[in-house]
Amino acid sequence: MSTHRFKKLALACGTVLTAFGLSACDLAPTYTPPTFVVPASWHGQGPFATATPADTTLPTDWWKLLNDPLLNEMEATLTKANPDLQAAAERFIQARALVVQARSELLPHLAMGAGAFDNKQSSDRLFRYKGNITETDEEYHGLASWEPDFWSAIRNHVRAQKQFAQEKAADFAMSRLSLQAELASDYVQLRGYDAQIAIYNQSIGYYQKALQITQNQLEHQAAPRLDVARAQAQLYSTQAAELDVQAAREVTEHAIAILTNASPSSFHIAPTQVMGFNQPSVPAGVPSELLQRRPDVASAEREMAQANREIGIARAAFYPHVSLQAGGGFAQNGFDLANLANSLWSYGASFELPIFEGGLRRAELQHAWSAYRETRDTYRSKVLDSFREVEDGLSRTNRLDQENHALKKAVDATLATQNMTMTLYQGGVGTYLEAIFAQVQTLDTRIHQIEVATRLYQADIGLIRALGGGWNVKLLPTMDQTLSITPLQYDDLHHPQPVGGVDISQHPEAFENLSSAAPSAPAAATGKTLRPIYDQAEH
Repeated sequence: MSTHRFKKLALACGTVLTAFGLSACDLAPTYTPPTFVVPASWHGQGPFATATPADTTLPTDWWKLLNDPLLNEMEATLTKANPDLQAAAERFIQARALVVQARSELLPHLAMGAGAFDNKQSSDRLFRYKGNITETDEEYHGLASWEPDFWSAIRNHVRAQKQFAQEKAADFAMSRLSLQAELASDYVQLRGYDAQIAIYNQSIGYYQKALQITQNQLEHQAAPRLDVARAQAQLYSTQAAELDVQAAREVTEHAIAILTNASPSSFHIAPTQVMGFNQPSVPAGVPSELLQRRPDVASAEREMAQANREIGIARAAFYPHVSLQAGGGFAQNGFDLANLANSLWSYGASFELPIFEGGLRRAELQHAWSAYRETRDTYRSKVLDSFREVEDGLSRTNRLDQENHALKKAVDATLATQNMTMTLYQGGVGTYLEAIFAQVQTLDTRIHQIEVATRLYQADIGLIRALGGGWNVKLLPTMDQTLSITPLQYDDLHHPQPVGGVDISQHPEAFENLSSAAPSAPAAATGKTLRPIYDQAEH
Protein backbone atom coordinates (compact mmCIF):
# COMPACT_ATOMS: atom_id res chain seq x y z
CA MET A 1 0.00 0.00 0.00
CA SER A 2 1.42 3.41 -0.92
CA THR A 3 2.16 6.01 1.75
CA HIS A 4 -0.42 8.38 0.28
CA ARG A 5 -3.21 5.77 0.43
CA PHE A 6 -2.22 4.81 3.96
CA LYS A 7 -2.45 8.41 5.09
CA LYS A 8 -5.91 8.75 3.50
CA LEU A 9 -7.11 5.56 5.20
CA ALA A 10 -5.71 6.68 8.54
CA LEU A 11 -7.39 10.06 8.16
CA ALA A 12 -10.72 8.44 7.31
CA CYS A 13 -10.51 6.05 10.28
CA GLY A 14 -9.54 8.93 12.55
CA THR A 15 -12.48 10.96 11.34
CA VAL A 16 -14.89 8.09 12.03
CA LEU A 17 -13.44 7.48 15.49
CA THR A 18 -13.60 11.18 16.28
CA ALA A 19 -17.23 11.27 15.19
CA PHE A 20 -18.14 8.35 17.41
CA GLY A 21 -16.16 9.86 20.24
CA LEU A 22 -18.05 13.10 19.92
CA SER A 23 -21.31 11.18 19.85
CA ALA A 24 -20.65 10.22 23.46
CA CYS A 25 -20.59 13.89 24.56
CA ASP A 26 -23.48 14.31 27.00
CA LEU A 27 -24.45 17.94 27.59
CA ALA A 28 -27.06 17.19 30.27
CA PRO A 29 -26.04 18.18 33.81
CA THR A 30 -25.04 15.39 36.16
CA TYR A 31 -28.28 14.28 37.77
CA THR A 32 -28.52 13.60 41.49
CA PRO A 33 -31.88 13.45 43.26
CA PRO A 34 -32.23 15.88 46.17
CA THR A 35 -31.07 14.62 49.55
CA PHE A 36 -33.44 15.83 52.25
CA VAL A 37 -32.64 16.08 55.92
CA VAL A 38 -35.62 14.38 57.59
CA PRO A 39 -36.48 13.54 61.22
CA ALA A 40 -35.23 10.29 62.67
CA SER A 41 -38.72 9.20 63.72
CA TRP A 42 -42.37 10.09 63.34
CA HIS A 43 -43.96 12.52 65.77
CA GLY A 44 -47.31 10.77 65.77
CA GLN A 45 -47.62 7.41 67.48
CA GLY A 46 -49.80 4.59 66.23
CA PRO A 47 -51.95 2.69 68.74
CA PHE A 48 -50.63 -0.77 67.93
CA ALA A 49 -47.09 -2.06 68.31
CA THR A 50 -45.41 -4.37 65.82
CA ALA A 51 -45.38 -7.95 67.07
CA THR A 52 -42.32 -9.38 65.35
CA PRO A 53 -39.47 -8.12 63.13
CA ALA A 54 -41.16 -9.82 60.18
CA ASP A 55 -44.03 -7.33 60.50
CA THR A 56 -41.92 -4.23 59.94
CA THR A 57 -43.05 -3.91 56.32
CA LEU A 58 -46.52 -3.85 54.87
CA PRO A 59 -47.62 -6.67 52.56
CA THR A 60 -48.67 -5.72 49.05
CA ASP A 61 -52.06 -7.36 49.74
CA TRP A 62 -52.42 -5.19 52.85
CA TRP A 63 -56.25 -5.31 52.86
CA LYS A 64 -56.02 -8.89 54.13
CA LEU A 65 -55.01 -7.41 57.48
CA LEU A 66 -58.72 -6.60 57.98
CA ASN A 67 -59.49 -10.34 57.67
CA ASP A 68 -62.62 -10.05 55.54
CA PRO A 69 -62.91 -12.72 52.77
CA LEU A 70 -65.52 -10.71 50.86
CA LEU A 71 -63.24 -7.67 50.76
CA ASN A 72 -60.35 -9.88 49.61
CA GLU A 73 -62.38 -11.16 46.67
CA MET A 74 -63.56 -7.70 45.66
CA GLU A 75 -59.99 -6.36 45.79
CA ALA A 76 -58.91 -9.16 43.44
CA THR A 77 -61.73 -8.24 41.05
CA LEU A 78 -60.75 -4.57 41.15
CA THR A 79 -57.10 -5.33 40.36
CA LYS A 80 -58.13 -7.45 37.40
CA ALA A 81 -61.06 -5.57 35.90
CA ASN A 82 -61.26 -1.94 37.06
CA PRO A 83 -61.40 0.24 33.90
CA ASP A 84 -59.47 3.16 35.39
CA LEU A 85 -56.65 0.82 36.39
CA GLN A 86 -56.66 -0.80 32.96
CA ALA A 87 -56.38 2.65 31.37
CA ALA A 88 -53.40 3.51 33.61
CA ALA A 89 -51.66 0.32 32.48
CA GLU A 90 -52.28 1.18 28.84
CA ARG A 91 -50.67 4.57 29.38
CA PHE A 92 -47.55 2.76 30.56
CA ILE A 93 -47.56 0.56 27.45
CA GLN A 94 -47.92 3.65 25.26
CA ALA A 95 -44.96 5.24 27.06
CA ARG A 96 -42.90 2.12 26.34
CA ALA A 97 -43.73 2.46 22.64
CA LEU A 98 -42.52 6.05 22.75
CA VAL A 99 -39.16 4.78 24.04
CA VAL A 100 -38.79 2.60 20.95
CA GLN A 101 -39.77 5.50 18.70
CA ALA A 102 -37.15 7.75 20.27
CA ARG A 103 -34.45 5.07 20.10
CA SER A 104 -35.12 4.49 16.41
CA GLU A 105 -33.52 7.87 15.69
CA LEU A 106 -30.17 6.46 16.80
CA LEU A 107 -30.21 3.84 14.04
CA PRO A 108 -29.85 4.27 10.25
CA HIS A 109 -33.15 4.52 8.40
CA LEU A 110 -33.37 2.37 5.27
CA ALA A 111 -36.03 2.41 2.56
CA MET A 112 -36.58 1.01 -0.90
CA GLY A 113 -38.98 1.79 -3.68
CA ALA A 114 -39.90 0.91 -7.24
CA GLY A 115 -42.07 2.37 -9.94
CA ALA A 116 -43.25 1.82 -13.52
CA PHE A 117 -44.93 4.35 -15.82
CA ASP A 118 -46.40 4.10 -19.31
CA ASN A 119 -47.10 7.35 -21.22
CA LYS A 120 -48.74 7.87 -24.62
CA GLN A 121 -49.04 11.12 -26.54
CA SER A 122 -51.78 12.04 -28.92
CA SER A 123 -50.79 11.33 -32.50
CA ASP A 124 -52.69 14.43 -33.72
CA ARG A 125 -51.15 16.90 -31.30
CA LEU A 126 -49.79 20.06 -32.96
CA PHE A 127 -46.01 20.15 -33.22
CA ARG A 128 -45.83 16.55 -32.03
CA TYR A 129 -42.34 15.11 -31.83
CA LYS A 130 -41.82 12.78 -34.77
CA GLY A 131 -40.95 9.74 -32.77
CA ASN A 132 -42.58 7.12 -30.59
CA ILE A 133 -45.82 8.33 -29.08
CA THR A 134 -45.54 5.84 -26.22
CA GLU A 135 -42.88 5.81 -23.55
CA THR A 136 -42.25 3.38 -20.71
CA ASP A 137 -40.19 4.19 -17.60
CA GLU A 138 -39.17 1.73 -14.88
CA GLU A 139 -36.96 2.32 -11.86
CA TYR A 140 -36.15 0.96 -8.44
CA HIS A 141 -34.04 2.52 -5.76
CA GLY A 142 -32.86 2.39 -2.16
CA LEU A 143 -32.42 5.16 0.38
CA ALA A 144 -30.40 5.40 3.59
CA SER A 145 -30.08 8.21 6.13
CA TRP A 146 -28.45 8.57 9.50
CA GLU A 147 -27.97 11.41 11.95
CA PRO A 148 -24.80 11.12 14.06
CA ASP A 149 -25.67 11.97 17.64
CA PHE A 150 -22.57 14.08 18.30
CA TRP A 151 -24.06 16.00 21.23
CA SER A 152 -26.29 13.24 22.69
CA ALA A 153 -29.48 15.13 21.88
CA ILE A 154 -31.08 11.91 20.63
CA ARG A 155 -29.65 9.85 23.47
CA ASN A 156 -30.97 12.31 26.03
CA HIS A 157 -34.37 12.16 24.34
CA VAL A 158 -34.28 8.37 24.61
CA ARG A 159 -33.28 8.52 28.26
CA ALA A 160 -36.03 11.04 28.96
CA GLN A 161 -38.59 8.74 27.33
CA LYS A 162 -37.36 5.81 29.41
CA GLN A 163 -37.76 7.90 32.54
CA PHE A 164 -41.21 8.95 31.34
CA ALA A 165 -42.14 5.27 31.03
CA GLN A 166 -40.89 4.68 34.58
CA GLU A 167 -43.01 7.63 35.68
CA LYS A 168 -46.07 6.00 34.11
CA ALA A 169 -45.27 2.72 35.86
CA ALA A 170 -45.18 4.61 39.17
CA ASP A 171 -48.46 6.35 38.25
CA PHE A 172 -49.99 2.93 37.64
CA ALA A 173 -48.82 1.73 41.05
CA MET A 174 -50.26 4.84 42.69
CA SER A 175 -53.54 4.46 40.81
CA ARG A 176 -53.78 0.83 41.91
CA LEU A 177 -53.03 1.72 45.54
CA SER A 178 -55.54 4.58 45.54
CA LEU A 179 -58.31 2.44 44.03
CA GLN A 180 -57.60 -0.41 46.45
CA ALA A 181 -57.71 1.99 49.38
CA GLU A 182 -60.91 3.59 48.07
CA LEU A 183 -62.59 0.19 47.81
CA ALA A 184 -61.50 -0.84 51.32
CA SER A 185 -62.62 2.51 52.76
CA ASP A 186 -66.00 2.30 51.01
CA TYR A 187 -66.48 -1.26 52.24
CA VAL A 188 -65.69 -0.24 55.83
CA GLN A 189 -68.18 2.62 55.45
CA LEU A 190 -70.79 0.16 54.17
CA ARG A 191 -70.32 -2.09 57.19
CA GLY A 192 -70.51 0.96 59.43
CA TYR A 193 -73.88 1.79 57.90
CA ASP A 194 -74.96 -1.83 58.43
CA ALA A 195 -74.10 -1.59 62.12
CA GLN A 196 -75.97 1.71 62.43
CA ILE A 197 -79.05 0.27 60.72
CA ALA A 198 -78.97 -2.71 63.09
CA ILE A 199 -78.80 -0.34 66.07
CA TYR A 200 -81.66 1.74 64.69
CA ASN A 201 -83.77 -1.40 64.16
CA GLN A 202 -83.04 -2.53 67.69
CA SER A 203 -83.86 0.88 69.13
CA ILE A 204 -87.04 1.13 67.07
CA GLY A 205 -88.18 -2.19 68.51
CA TYR A 206 -87.41 -0.88 72.00
CA TYR A 207 -89.28 2.39 71.32
CA GLN A 208 -92.31 0.49 70.04
CA LYS A 209 -92.45 -1.39 73.33
CA ALA A 210 -91.97 1.88 75.22
CA LEU A 211 -94.86 3.41 73.28
CA GLN A 212 -97.02 0.45 74.22
CA ILE A 213 -96.10 0.96 77.87
CA THR A 214 -97.09 4.64 77.78
CA GLN A 215 -100.38 3.77 76.10
CA ASN A 216 -101.09 1.20 78.84
CA GLN A 217 -100.20 3.81 81.47
CA LEU A 218 -102.58 6.26 79.82
CA GLU A 219 -105.39 3.72 79.76
CA HIS A 220 -104.93 3.16 83.49
CA GLN A 221 -104.69 6.93 84.05
CA ALA A 222 -101.18 6.48 85.39
CA ALA A 223 -99.59 8.77 82.81
CA PRO A 224 -100.60 11.86 80.83
CA ARG A 225 -101.25 11.91 77.10
CA LEU A 226 -98.05 13.97 76.80
CA ASP A 227 -96.01 10.84 77.50
CA VAL A 228 -97.67 9.05 74.58
CA ALA A 229 -96.91 11.98 72.26
CA ARG A 230 -93.29 12.01 73.38
CA ALA A 231 -92.97 8.26 72.79
CA GLN A 232 -94.51 8.60 69.33
CA ALA A 233 -92.17 11.45 68.40
CA GLN A 234 -89.17 9.43 69.53
CA LEU A 235 -90.27 6.40 67.51
CA TYR A 236 -91.08 8.24 64.30
CA SER A 237 -87.95 10.42 64.31
CA THR A 238 -85.80 7.32 64.78
CA GLN A 239 -87.53 5.58 61.86
CA ALA A 240 -86.81 8.64 59.70
CA ALA A 241 -83.13 8.66 60.75
CA GLU A 242 -82.85 4.99 59.79
CA LEU A 243 -84.14 5.74 56.28
CA ASP A 244 -81.40 8.36 55.86
CA VAL A 245 -78.70 5.83 56.76
CA GLN A 246 -80.24 3.26 54.41
CA ALA A 247 -80.01 5.75 51.53
CA ALA A 248 -76.35 6.44 52.36
CA ARG A 249 -75.67 2.70 52.39
CA GLU A 250 -77.18 2.26 48.93
CA VAL A 251 -75.03 5.08 47.52
CA THR A 252 -71.90 3.52 49.03
CA GLU A 253 -72.84 0.13 47.61
CA HIS A 254 -73.15 1.75 44.16
CA ALA A 255 -69.62 3.14 44.49
CA ILE A 256 -68.28 -0.31 45.36
CA ALA A 257 -70.05 -1.77 42.32
CA ILE A 258 -68.36 0.72 39.98
CA LEU A 259 -64.94 0.00 41.48
CA THR A 260 -65.42 -3.72 40.82
CA ASN A 261 -66.63 -3.21 37.22
CA ALA A 262 -70.29 -3.98 37.90
CA SER A 263 -73.53 -2.13 37.28
CA PRO A 264 -75.10 -0.92 40.55
CA SER A 265 -78.49 -2.30 39.52
CA SER A 266 -77.22 -5.90 39.65
CA PHE A 267 -74.82 -5.54 42.57
CA HIS A 268 -75.90 -6.11 46.18
CA ILE A 269 -73.90 -6.91 49.29
CA ALA A 270 -75.82 -8.70 52.04
CA PRO A 271 -75.95 -6.65 55.24
CA THR A 272 -74.44 -7.64 58.57
CA GLN A 273 -75.31 -6.49 62.08
CA VAL A 274 -71.85 -5.67 63.42
CA MET A 275 -68.39 -4.64 62.16
CA GLY A 276 -66.23 -7.75 62.29
CA PHE A 277 -62.88 -6.44 61.05
CA ASN A 278 -59.54 -7.14 62.66
CA GLN A 279 -57.69 -4.07 63.88
CA PRO A 280 -54.58 -4.02 61.66
CA SER A 281 -51.11 -3.39 62.99
CA VAL A 282 -49.57 -0.79 60.70
CA PRO A 283 -45.75 -0.54 60.82
CA ALA A 284 -44.72 3.02 59.99
CA GLY A 285 -40.95 2.49 59.71
CA VAL A 286 -38.79 5.63 59.63
CA PRO A 287 -39.40 8.81 57.59
CA SER A 288 -36.37 8.34 55.33
CA GLU A 289 -37.85 5.06 54.03
CA LEU A 290 -41.00 6.81 52.83
CA LEU A 291 -39.24 8.22 49.76
CA GLN A 292 -38.72 4.64 48.57
CA ARG A 293 -42.23 3.46 49.39
CA ARG A 294 -44.53 6.01 47.79
CA PRO A 295 -45.32 5.56 44.06
CA ASP A 296 -46.33 9.21 43.67
CA VAL A 297 -43.01 10.37 45.13
CA ALA A 298 -41.18 8.06 42.72
CA SER A 299 -43.24 9.47 39.84
CA ALA A 300 -42.30 13.04 40.80
CA GLU A 301 -38.62 12.05 40.98
CA ARG A 302 -38.72 10.49 37.50
CA GLU A 303 -40.33 13.66 36.16
CA MET A 304 -37.45 15.63 37.62
CA ALA A 305 -34.94 13.31 35.92
CA GLN A 306 -36.66 13.92 32.57
CA ALA A 307 -36.43 17.68 33.03
CA ASN A 308 -32.71 17.30 33.64
CA ARG A 309 -32.35 15.52 30.28
CA GLU A 310 -34.26 18.33 28.56
CA ILE A 311 -31.46 20.70 29.58
CA GLY A 312 -28.98 18.54 27.66
CA ILE A 313 -31.25 18.58 24.60
CA ALA A 314 -31.54 22.39 24.79
CA ARG A 315 -27.77 22.72 25.06
CA ALA A 316 -27.21 20.49 22.04
CA ALA A 317 -29.21 22.93 19.90
CA PHE A 318 -26.26 25.37 20.06
CA TYR A 319 -23.95 22.95 18.25
CA PRO A 320 -23.74 21.90 14.58
CA HIS A 321 -26.41 19.59 13.27
CA VAL A 322 -25.12 16.95 10.84
CA SER A 323 -27.02 14.33 8.85
CA LEU A 324 -25.87 11.80 6.26
CA GLN A 325 -27.88 10.59 3.27
CA ALA A 326 -27.25 8.05 0.53
CA GLY A 327 -29.39 6.70 -2.26
CA GLY A 328 -29.09 4.68 -5.42
CA GLY A 329 -30.87 2.49 -7.93
CA PHE A 330 -31.57 1.85 -11.59
CA ALA A 331 -33.78 3.60 -14.12
CA GLN A 332 -34.40 3.04 -17.85
CA ASN A 333 -37.05 3.38 -20.58
CA GLY A 334 -37.60 -0.33 -20.60
CA PHE A 335 -37.04 -3.38 -18.50
CA ASP A 336 -33.29 -3.76 -18.91
CA LEU A 337 -32.60 -2.24 -15.51
CA ALA A 338 -29.83 -4.45 -14.15
CA ASN A 339 -27.23 -2.69 -16.18
CA LEU A 340 -24.43 -0.54 -14.84
CA ALA A 341 -25.13 2.07 -17.46
CA ASN A 342 -28.64 2.49 -16.09
CA SER A 343 -27.53 2.91 -12.47
CA LEU A 344 -27.81 6.11 -10.47
CA TRP A 345 -26.78 7.13 -6.98
CA SER A 346 -26.32 10.09 -4.70
CA TYR A 347 -24.72 10.59 -1.32
CA GLY A 348 -23.84 13.51 0.82
CA ALA A 349 -24.00 15.23 4.17
CA SER A 350 -25.68 18.34 5.46
CA PHE A 351 -24.30 20.67 8.08
CA GLU A 352 -26.25 23.32 9.94
CA LEU A 353 -24.97 25.72 12.58
CA PRO A 354 -27.18 28.42 14.10
CA ILE A 355 -25.67 31.91 13.86
CA PHE A 356 -28.40 34.36 14.83
CA GLU A 357 -31.98 33.49 15.80
CA GLY A 358 -32.92 36.39 18.02
CA GLY A 359 -32.24 34.54 21.30
CA LEU A 360 -34.49 31.57 20.42
CA ARG A 361 -32.17 28.81 21.61
CA ARG A 362 -31.02 30.72 24.68
CA ALA A 363 -34.67 31.20 25.65
CA GLU A 364 -35.26 27.47 25.19
CA LEU A 365 -32.29 26.69 27.43
CA GLN A 366 -33.51 29.15 30.05
CA HIS A 367 -36.94 27.53 29.87
CA ALA A 368 -35.41 24.07 30.34
CA TRP A 369 -33.50 25.16 33.44
CA SER A 370 -36.59 26.76 34.92
CA ALA A 371 -38.71 23.69 34.17
CA TYR A 372 -36.13 21.53 35.92
CA ARG A 373 -36.15 23.73 39.01
CA GLU A 374 -39.96 23.61 38.99
CA THR A 375 -39.89 19.81 39.08
CA ARG A 376 -37.50 19.96 42.06
CA ASP A 377 -39.96 22.23 43.86
CA THR A 378 -42.83 19.91 42.95
CA TYR A 379 -40.85 16.92 44.18
CA ARG A 380 -40.12 18.60 47.51
CA SER A 381 -43.80 19.52 47.84
CA LYS A 382 -44.80 15.91 47.17
CA VAL A 383 -42.36 14.69 49.84
CA LEU A 384 -43.76 17.15 52.37
CA ASP A 385 -47.33 16.13 51.52
CA SER A 386 -46.46 12.47 52.00
CA PHE A 387 -44.92 13.22 55.40
CA ARG A 388 -48.04 15.15 56.38
CA GLU A 389 -50.33 12.30 55.32
CA VAL A 390 -48.38 9.81 57.42
CA GLU A 391 -48.36 12.10 60.46
CA ASP A 392 -52.09 12.75 59.99
CA GLY A 393 -52.72 9.02 59.79
CA LEU A 394 -50.73 8.27 62.92
CA SER A 395 -52.51 11.02 64.83
CA ARG A 396 -55.95 9.89 63.66
CA THR A 397 -55.43 6.22 64.45
CA ASN A 398 -54.08 7.06 67.90
CA ARG A 399 -56.83 9.47 68.91
CA LEU A 400 -59.68 7.56 67.28
CA ASP A 401 -58.60 4.35 69.00
CA GLN A 402 -58.69 6.06 72.38
CA GLU A 403 -62.03 7.68 71.56
CA ASN A 404 -63.48 4.36 70.45
CA HIS A 405 -62.52 2.64 73.72
CA ALA A 406 -64.06 5.51 75.72
CA LEU A 407 -67.28 5.38 73.70
CA LYS A 408 -67.63 1.64 74.24
CA LYS A 409 -67.69 2.31 77.97
CA ALA A 410 -70.17 5.14 77.44
CA VAL A 411 -72.44 2.78 75.48
CA ASP A 412 -72.52 0.35 78.40
CA ALA A 413 -73.39 3.17 80.79
CA THR A 414 -76.15 4.65 78.63
CA LEU A 415 -77.73 1.26 78.00
CA ALA A 416 -77.91 0.69 81.74
CA THR A 417 -79.35 4.19 82.24
CA GLN A 418 -81.96 3.63 79.53
CA ASN A 419 -83.23 0.43 81.14
CA MET A 420 -83.20 1.85 84.68
CA THR A 421 -85.19 4.95 83.74
CA MET A 422 -87.80 2.84 81.97
CA THR A 423 -88.05 0.57 85.02
CA LEU A 424 -88.53 3.58 87.29
CA TYR A 425 -91.17 4.98 84.93
CA GLN A 426 -93.12 1.71 84.97
CA GLY A 427 -92.98 1.72 88.74
CA GLY A 428 -94.39 5.23 88.86
CA VAL A 429 -91.25 6.70 90.39
CA GLY A 430 -89.61 8.35 87.38
CA THR A 431 -90.96 10.58 84.62
CA TYR A 432 -91.12 9.69 80.96
CA LEU A 433 -89.11 12.81 80.19
CA GLU A 434 -86.18 11.18 81.97
CA ALA A 435 -86.78 7.97 79.99
CA ILE A 436 -86.86 9.90 76.70
CA PHE A 437 -83.61 11.68 77.58
CA ALA A 438 -81.94 8.36 78.37
CA GLN A 439 -83.19 6.83 75.11
CA VAL A 440 -81.87 9.72 73.01
CA GLN A 441 -78.52 9.67 74.79
CA THR A 442 -78.21 5.90 74.37
CA LEU A 443 -79.00 5.91 70.66
CA ASP A 444 -76.72 8.88 69.98
CA THR A 445 -73.84 7.28 71.89
CA ARG A 446 -74.21 3.92 70.14
CA ILE A 447 -74.38 5.52 66.69
CA HIS A 448 -71.44 7.80 67.50
CA GLN A 449 -69.37 4.82 68.64
CA ILE A 450 -69.99 3.05 65.32
CA GLU A 451 -69.12 6.23 63.41
CA VAL A 452 -65.84 6.54 65.32
CA ALA A 453 -65.05 2.85 64.78
CA THR A 454 -65.70 3.34 61.06
CA ARG A 455 -63.41 6.35 60.98
CA LEU A 456 -60.76 4.38 62.88
CA TYR A 457 -60.69 1.58 60.29
CA GLN A 458 -60.70 4.16 57.50
CA ALA A 459 -57.82 5.98 59.20
CA ASP A 460 -55.90 2.69 59.25
CA ILE A 461 -56.53 2.33 55.53
CA GLY A 462 -55.50 5.94 54.93
CA LEU A 463 -52.30 5.39 56.90
CA ILE A 464 -51.51 2.28 54.86
CA ARG A 465 -52.03 4.26 51.67
CA ALA A 466 -49.84 7.09 52.98
CA LEU A 467 -47.08 4.55 53.69
CA GLY A 468 -47.21 3.20 50.13
CA GLY A 469 -49.22 0.02 50.69
CA GLY A 470 -46.18 -2.29 50.64
CA TRP A 471 -44.81 -0.84 47.38
CA ASN A 472 -41.10 -0.17 46.89
CA VAL A 473 -39.23 1.82 44.26
CA LYS A 474 -37.27 -1.33 43.41
CA LEU A 475 -40.46 -2.63 41.76
CA LEU A 476 -40.17 -0.01 39.01
CA PRO A 477 -38.94 -1.35 35.66
CA THR A 478 -35.31 -0.58 34.86
CA MET A 479 -34.41 1.81 32.05
CA ASP A 480 -33.71 -1.12 29.70
CA GLN A 481 -36.94 -2.91 30.66
CA THR A 482 -39.00 0.02 29.38
CA LEU A 483 -38.26 -1.04 25.78
CA SER A 484 -41.32 -2.86 24.46
CA ILE A 485 -39.80 -4.32 21.26
CA THR A 486 -36.38 -4.89 19.70
CA PRO A 487 -35.35 -3.25 16.39
CA LEU A 488 -35.85 -6.50 14.44
CA GLN A 489 -38.96 -7.76 16.25
CA TYR A 490 -42.00 -8.25 14.02
CA ASP A 491 -44.23 -10.51 16.09
CA ASP A 492 -46.02 -10.23 19.45
CA LEU A 493 -46.66 -6.53 18.87
CA HIS A 494 -50.23 -6.50 20.20
CA HIS A 495 -49.21 -6.69 23.84
CA PRO A 496 -45.62 -6.46 25.12
CA GLN A 497 -44.25 -8.65 27.85
CA PRO A 498 -45.27 -7.16 31.22
CA VAL A 499 -42.56 -5.56 33.36
CA GLY A 500 -42.54 -3.71 36.65
CA GLY A 501 -45.68 -5.45 37.88
CA VAL A 502 -47.84 -3.63 35.29
CA ASP A 503 -49.89 -6.39 33.74
CA ILE A 504 -53.40 -6.20 32.34
CA SER A 505 -55.62 -8.33 30.15
CA GLN A 506 -54.95 -8.33 26.43
CA HIS A 507 -58.69 -8.64 25.84
CA PRO A 508 -60.66 -5.78 27.42
CA GLU A 509 -63.82 -7.12 25.79
CA ALA A 510 -63.75 -9.86 28.44
CA PHE A 511 -64.87 -7.27 31.00
CA GLU A 512 -67.79 -5.82 29.08
CA ASN A 513 -70.37 -7.85 31.00
CA LEU A 514 -71.43 -5.30 33.61
CA SER A 515 -74.29 -7.31 35.09
CA SER A 516 -72.20 -9.43 37.44
CA ALA A 517 -73.35 -9.79 41.03
CA ALA A 518 -71.33 -9.19 44.15
CA PRO A 519 -68.90 -11.96 45.20
CA SER A 520 -70.32 -14.77 47.29
CA ALA A 521 -67.52 -14.91 49.86
CA PRO A 522 -68.65 -14.44 53.47
CA ALA A 523 -68.06 -11.16 55.26
CA ALA A 524 -65.97 -10.98 58.41
CA ALA A 525 -69.10 -10.37 60.54
CA THR A 526 -71.24 -13.09 58.92
CA GLY A 527 -73.20 -14.90 61.64
CA LYS A 528 -72.42 -12.31 64.33
CA THR A 529 -75.38 -10.51 65.88
CA LEU A 530 -75.81 -7.27 67.76
CA ARG A 531 -76.01 -7.71 71.50
CA PRO A 532 -79.61 -7.36 72.75
CA ILE A 533 -80.87 -4.42 74.80
CA TYR A 534 -81.83 -5.59 78.28
CA ASP A 535 -85.49 -4.63 78.42
CA GLN A 536 -86.70 -4.41 82.02
CA ALA A 537 -90.27 -4.04 80.75
CA GLU A 538 -90.33 -7.75 79.87
CA HIS A 539 -89.58 -8.85 83.46
